[in-house]
Amino acid sequence: MFVHKIKSDGLSHLSYMIGSNGQAALIDPRRDVDAYMDLAREEDCRITHVFETHRNEDLVSGAPVISQLTGATVYHGPQPAQPIAYATTVREGDKFRIGKIELTVLETPGHTDDSVSYVLHDTDNPERAVGVFTGDALFIGDVGRTDFYPDREREVAGLLFDSLQKLRRIGPQAIIYPAHGAGSVCGAGMADREFSTIGHELANNQRFAMQDREAFIEAKISENHYLPPYFKEMERLNAEGGSATSRFPTPPPVPSDSRLFTSHEAQIVDIRSETDFAAAHVPGSYCIPQGMLAAFAGWFLNYQTDILLISDSAEQARQAAVTLSRIGFDRVIGHHAGTVSLATAGQSLESLPLVETRTVESRLADIGKGWTLLDVRSIDEFNAGHIEGATHAYAGHLPDALAEMSLGSRVTVMCGSGMRASIAASVLKRAGYPNVDVYYGSWAAWNKRESRPAGASRAA
Repeated sequence: MFVHKIKSDGLSHLSYMIGSNGQAALIDPRRDVDAYMDLAREEDCRITHVFETHRNEDLVSGAPVISQLTGATVYHGPQPAQPIAYATTVREGDKFRIGKIELTVLETPGHTDDSVSYVLHDTDNPERAVGVFTGDALFIGDVGRTDFYPDREREVAGLLFDSLQKLRRIGPQAIIYPAHGAGSVCGAGMADREFSTIGHELANNQRFAMQDREAFIEAKISENHYLPPYFKEMERLNAEGGSATSRFPTPPPVPSDSRLFTSHEAQIVDIRSETDFAAAHVPGSYCIPQGMLAAFAGWFLNYQTDILLISDSAEQARQAAVTLSRIGFDRVIGHHAGTVSLATAGQSLESLPLVETRTVESRLADIGKGWTLLDVRSIDEFNAGHIEGATHAYAGHLPDALAEMSLGSRVTVMCGSGMRASIAASVLKRAGYPNVDVYYGSWAAWNKRESRPAGASRAA
């Protein structure tokens, strides 16, 4: 018997392969499926089942791909408003055997209506569950978000509370196998580890430990979560089983003299570090460092236009193309390594100034007098502490928020350290704001300065 965990960095997505006696099953597989096929060969087993815990909102499911490649049957929870075209519906109490493994279905709605969990038993020791695949109902350190049905917010929060009571009853010994780890947009307080048990979570997970249903509902509906626009596309693809491909080749190189750098025919995404972008970048390009692609590409890019990557190397471009494919962006038409060759070819380049704490301190008197300090962290981060007089707009909301904001002729963008600020600054420059710079180090640097001037506020 074996359990393998497969992690998708960036999305912090966790999928699993379980198996016994030559059979194997997958739980919540991602779209690029080579890792699962390789594991099946290593374990000398055949993939016969694919189980989904819910219709994912933040990535494209690999279940229809696996089904096409192996003939495995896909199982999904009670069908949502838009049925899952490629899956067979499971219900509470359904059981499945994979060698000596037995999986039992628990309906655990709340995060989504179709959410289910799968309780894992070893048939040689069937009395107590070995573990449970909880999907997005229960995480390590947190529980699932419940804001996908805004017109039913109290109802779905209550449904999640009831679902968590079912998970409690599995027993303290059961290992938790969630669908996401720390950094996922599907929860806010996940622990920075990927191992736990029901018992440990009851002792240490604040939301899971709550016993008052009404208090739990109030706590959940008071949470602040962001809803990237690409989630709608994920819901559609994961209902229809579309984009069923498993091949994501390295994007071809684009020559330095290509008109793509000036024609606006492609979305140019610079995946190098924020400092490389600041030094020199193609006008109109997005700054989205590779490690931030999964979190922010879906806020700014559209699915109808080709994508051209500015990368450090062909390998970085290949990895980025895979990351983008996991959220449905398949139109990556090429990459160009660096900007030096663009400069020598006569292509126009721009830079993005970086400023330090002393510069920001010296400008505080100018807030509202032609200068805007724009804080693009989450609202929870902003409320926990910010520089007095700063304007807040979450980075992902900028394209829509700019129409309602009144920014000065000069804008300094800040976040937690400077990375999200660089992303936001590139959005501002694309929107026609010429005098933009980034407070590099941002809130982390502000808190470490030697003296705190009168214009500082840890919480406002």
